[in-house]
Amino acid sequence: MKKIVSLLLAALMVATMCFGLASCNTPEAGGETGDWAKIQERGYFYCGITLYAPMNYYNEEDVLVGFDTEFAQAVAEELGVEAKFVTITWGSKYLELNSGAIDFIWNGYTFGDESDGTPRSNYVDFTYAYLNNSQCIVTASNKLATLNTKEAFAGLRGAAEGGSAGEAVAKDLAGESGTYTPVAAQTNALMELKAGTIDFAVIDVLMAEAMVGQGDFTDLAINNAYTPEPEVYAIGCRKGSDMTAKINEAILKLVENGKLAEIAAKYELSDALIQNIGEN
Repeated sequence: MKKIVSLLLAALMVATMCFGLASCNTPEAGGETGDWAKIQERGYFYCGITLYAPMNYYNEEDVLVGFDTEFAQAVAEELGVEAKFVTITWGSKYLELNSGAIDFIWNGYTFGDESDGTPRSNYVDFTYAYLNNSQCIVTASNKLATLNTKEAFAGLRGAAEGGSAGEAVAKDLAGESGTYTPVAAQTNALMELKAGTIDFAVIDVLMAEAMVGQGDFTDLAINNAYTPEPEVYAIGCRKGSDMTAKINEAILKLVENGKLAEIAAKYELSDALIQNIGEN
């Protein structure tokens, strides 16, 4: 029995030592295994994304393109590493980030609150904001005349991407007499609307301007009956990560050399690009 107890105590001491060593190696503790050191060692970082134009999407040649795609690649080049992309479920973004499956939330990520009112800055460290955006309502084109006030949406069926900034807007519009359905991605909300299973969708205006009224969504339209408050996009890093400062340095270089403006012009986002990035 004494031998068993001794072995258990020894195992407990080893586990405690390992935990202590691991704790000393966190960025917050000033260790040498911060995010930047790990990314340098492996030569790349992972961006968590969902697929939608004009931020991250596949073109006709099945190549991943988009503003955030090229932005991340340009930042990676400045840092001397490579950008890799992981398609995630938006509602699981914090789990993916904190588990290490991704290094950044980099996909039209709004600097604001979650739908429950919790500031997103409680979950991540934000980089400089880089694009202006807002949520917008999308309905069938033939409903624009009747759904022409905010009050007209009360009691209807709405949808938005789960965990997105549009979630709170959709719930507010539908009200207690309506229904709200969270979907896995913003494009899913448009597909549900096209199929007639919902009456309205709430998505990013930058996405709506790029996709609504054309292609598969020719019978849908941006509905201007109600315009939510403006917002901005920023990149979400792990709390305490040394990568926030590294990315900010790279962003300022891309602003200075004109590369960020070039990418924005390519995707017709020049008007949305924030002026004087890093100064506000």
